[in-house]
Amino acid sequence: MAAPKKGRGSTGGQGKPGRALALILIAMVALTGGMFLSGHTTPRLGIDLAGGTSITLKAKSQPGKPDAINETNMNTAVSIIERRVNGLGVSEAEVQTQGPSNIIVNIPKGTNSKQAREQVGTTAQLYFRPVLTVTGGAPTPEGSTSPSASGSGKPSATPSAKASDPETASDSKTTPSASATTQGRAVTGALKEDATPTPSASTSGGSETPAATGTPDPATAALEKKFTALDCTDAAARAKAGDGVKPEDPTVACSSEGDAKYLLGPAEVSGTDVDDAKAQFDQQRGIWLVSMEFTDKGSKKFQTITKKLSSQQSPQNQFAISLDGEVVSAPQVNEALSGSAEISGSFTQQSAEDLANVLSYGALPLSFSEDTVTTVTAALGGEQLEAGLIAGAIGLALVVIYLVAYYRGLALIALLSLLVSGILTYTIMALLGPAIGFALNLPAVCGAIVAIGITADSFIVYFERIRDEIREGRTLRPAVERAWPRARRTILVSDFVSFLAAAVLFLVTVGKVQGFAFTLGLTTLLDVVVVFLFTKPVMTLMARTKFFASGHPWSGLDPKRLGAKPPLRRSRRVTARTDHPKEA
Repeated sequence: MAAPKKGRGSTGGQGKPGRALALILIAMVALTGGMFLSGHTTPRLGIDLAGGTSITLKAKSQPGKPDAINETNMNTAVSIIERRVNGLGVSEAEVQTQGPSNIIVNIPKGTNSKQAREQVGTTAQLYFRPVLTVTGGAPTPEGSTSPSASGSGKPSATPSAKASDPETASDSKTTPSASATTQGRAVTGALKEDATPTPSASTSGGSETPAATGTPDPATAALEKKFTALDCTDAAARAKAGDGVKPEDPTVACSSEGDAKYLLGPAEVSGTDVDDAKAQFDQQRGIWLVSMEFTDKGSKKFQTITKKLSSQQSPQNQFAISLDGEVVSAPQVNEALSGSAEISGSFTQQSAEDLANVLSYGALPLSFSEDTVTTVTAALGGEQLEAGLIAGAIGLALVVIYLVAYYRGLALIALLSLLVSGILTYTIMALLGPAIGFALNLPAVCGAIVAIGITADSFIVYFERIRDEIREGRTLRPAVERAWPRARRTILVSDFVSFLAAAVLFLVTVGKVQGFAFTLGLTTLLDVVVVFLFTKPVMTLMARTKFFASGHPWSGLDPKRLGAKPPLRRSRRVTARTDHPKEA
């Protein structure tokens, strides 16, 4: 005897709806447990709800570049600052221009907000310059002796080659003492010996420069005076030492700690030649360092400069890694290297990560100064959130009233489904905060409120399909199964359109609007999960109860109220068969 064929839609939740319910129950328990175990029981809030810091950066005019402050450079700076801040895990940071020369950076209150504030205006102009001479950091009065620059405590750099090139660099440990007169002669001699021509001191047709004949030109004399008078122990003077200097010109610079000052040649390699930078911990030496990988073009430049420096005597065999005008390290080079470099020394994990972050995302095209720094309170956002939650509660109440009045008993299934959707949404938002930096802001709350209507719409589609089947004369259990395939297609198409709109909105917008799009897309996906794994199985189970199966007037599935004409047709027709006598 052949086994009876399964009816349409008999697979999945029809025969064993308990499996689907068990699956979604396990997911809810796992998410809730993970939320409590992680210690993040509430969603992370954005700046409009939690408060934070608002920083106004003012672009500074560039010497020799009167048109540097323009819309293109400002937009580029906004993009770089936003990537830097969010690269630290401070999601939902707002970076936008204000007027022709200001940038507003809003950083939500959180563990990384202070660290982000330290980086937003960092220009990160990185140059590799040959060292021409180096002395102590203090200015030297005529006839006196300057303290030696030991270099202790400074971050040092270790250039490292590709696999075939050994490490051959070390810190410069000793620098000569010098009087003001000696320092001046050192500058002149260093510029004369520097093989790289400069605009102010160049050779043409084999003729000697003024420095070579003992008569420095005005530019060299000015550089000598600046080098001698530079006081690297003064933080303000240290920060302004290299202002207005072009990469192709020689310059003076201070060490990061101010214990040494350098005369540097033209830049041979720049930060744009760095392909990637990462903070790493060296297990052998027990120190944090920043490793840099050069581009192909940058690797060739790096090989050229190290080959040139390796043939020089100290300190001309050193190259300085200059970051925003300060020398963070000045290692010696003994042979040509290529490929990569490591900046190592007295870095902490945070300082190494900070430097790697700014190098990875590039240098700002403009210099900025902090104009104002204010603390943003959550009072205004809290009032708006309260108003939004009240509006959401009113909307939810109206949905409940409509469901109860129109669908009666079926409203219980809809409300249970909304509750499950709410639990899943809340726990996932709480876990996404520490996981990907998701922050709940006011637009995101609006997206969650809009999702109530999307979820309710899915229930209505399914309920109406069931009622249509009952109107055609079918009993509840076959009506539930026959209605599901048609309702499923409609729900999937509707949710796909909603998710596609959310995805496009997320990709083409920035800032707070992305919060709305993200929440809308997340709740749309959860709507599919809830309808398939909860609403449909629960409806299948309810169809087996007497209250719903008998078409109770308060079930919302009363055949008379729906306009069905008795007697009801069965899902299968019973055809009378006449038994014929077997032939002999």
